[in-house]
Amino acid sequence: MTDGQQTPPRTRTITWDDPMVGAQFGLGKSGLDYMHAMLAGQVPSPPISILMNFRLAEVENGRALFVCTPDEFHYNPIGVVHGGLICTLCDSACGCAVHTTLPAGMAYTTLDVHVHMTRPLSAQTGEIRCEGRVLHAGRRMATAEAKVTDARGKLYGHATSTCMIFPLNEG
Repeated sequence: MTDGQQTPPRTRTITWDDPMVGAQFGLGKSGLDYMHAMLAGQVPSPPISILMNFRLAEVENGRALFVCTPDEFHYNPIGVVHGGLICTLCDSACGCAVHTTLPAGMAYTTLDVHVHMTRPLSAQTGEIRCEGRVLHAGRRMATAEAKVTDARGKLYGHATSTCMIFPLNEG
């Protein structure tokens, strides 16, 4: 309610594919090959990206770029985009950048993410980009960084992440 007047409720409906289809597709593929298949639409987008309305836009060895246009369904109670959007984008970009460095039969999971927001996002911000880059890729551990910027290059947040690397049969 605003000034005693009710506004009509907004709705948003999402659908997604079985996430295990993509997971099965990736067995026996290097991380980079798997991410290229996702970018080409050969693998369904993961449900989290559909839920939060972001998508993989570019990928290469050690790098992943996601794009998203913040909308009011991302808002928190004070009328700006919830910080969880930046956190999720950074976690996804860092993790997928690490994934591109993995040989077939290996997987990763996030151990930690340290996120710093530098300014608020809103539905008026326009498209944002979150680029993740691997800083170190070892046998059992990898580190990566991510930056969230708008079309003009203005920084909205940045993060570092540590990922554990393990054989798929251990996961």
